[in-house]
Amino acid sequence: MVTLTRIYTRGGDTGQTSLGDGRRVAKHDLRVEAYGTVDEANAAIGLARLHTAGTPADAYLSRIQNDLFDLGADLCTPEQESPKYPPLRIVDAQVDRLEREIDALNADLAPLSSFILPGGTPAAAFLHQARTVARRAERLVASLAEREPVNPAAFKYLNRLSDFLFVLSRHVNDRGAGDVLWVPGANREGR
Repeated sequence: MVTLTRIYTRGGDTGQTSLGDGRRVAKHDLRVEAYGTVDEANAAIGLARLHTAGTPADAYLSRIQNDLFDLGADLCTPEQESPKYPPLRIVDAQVDRLEREIDALNADLAPLSSFILPGGTPAAAFLHQARTVARRAERLVASLAEREPVNPAAFKYLNRLSDFLFVLSRHVNDRGAGDVLWVPGANREGR
């Protein structure tokens, strides 16, 4: 467990931060950008939860927020052979759980006839925002994986997370009845 007795350390005052393995890197390092964006997705989910309290959606989101801290810890600690202490890593079981939840939620939804514009209920709008942040985190992790090893389950988790947030946004939009559909070319007439 983590014990924080002091919030500021002054260790980052020169633009550097420590990774989980103790290595110092620039705060704009791609790895830091990746796990920082995961943290941003977590904050966006927290905003969505302001509108899901007491619902099954809130229980899903609570578990995901915890998973995102696991994911941040995973991304914060570079892969290495024979580490002194095994780092916390996302595992396939977490990805599998998201897939089961996506399938269960999606079974209640009508098929889409168009793309969805972010909106509807406040919860759905915030879930769409969280989805787009999760997609950005996924792109950053993909870039990071081109440069150095990344846990494959971490990458899969992010990919499924954005899918989950999309399906959940439809679910909280009255099971899709409140979805705002894209009308291609609707404003081309200039009216």
